[in-house]
Amino acid sequence: MTASPALSGLGTRLRHLLDELEADVATLYPAVGLDDYRPRFTPVVRALVALGPSPIRDLARAISVTHSAASQTVGQMSRRGLVTLEVGADARQRVVHLTPRARALVPVLEAEWAAVEGAREELEAELPFALSELLTAVEAALRRRPFRDRVAESARRLPGPLRARLDEYDGRR
Repeated sequence: MTASPALSGLGTRLRHLLDELEADVATLYPAVGLDDYRPRFTPVVRALVALGPSPIRDLARAISVTHSAASQTVGQMSRRGLVTLEVGADARQRVVHLTPRARALVPVLEAEWAAVEGAREELEAELPFALSELLTAVEAALRRRPFRDRVAESARRLPGPLRARLDEYDGRR
């Protein structure tokens, strides 16, 4: 059953779309010997292949996720024997290394990445505009002006308690 866009917020719809895309890709993994692998691991593997051993902070930046998200993904990968963590320049820093097991998977992952990119191109051909271009444009717009600022401004145009509370909150900052 498809949810009504009128009842689902933007974040809910985006998460649902991402969940669907990742779940569909993951269903193919057992056929290529990736039984205990998740789609979210591939950007980390690709970054480590390109950059070499890297601190989690650098990985997060390279794959455009939060430090927390990168740390959680690296933790899952470590439990599956795909990466190891070593102490970095200071005791707080952890440097991520691919294991031999992960390195052995790189050819399959590169082929999987190419297949996913081909599927993305095919999907975009059916759309009235390129999804990848739209995402780039949205990211740029949010760098110029964060969504929080946009929501706050929208709320201030509405009558009622939300506006008053935002004004009060901003007065305390």
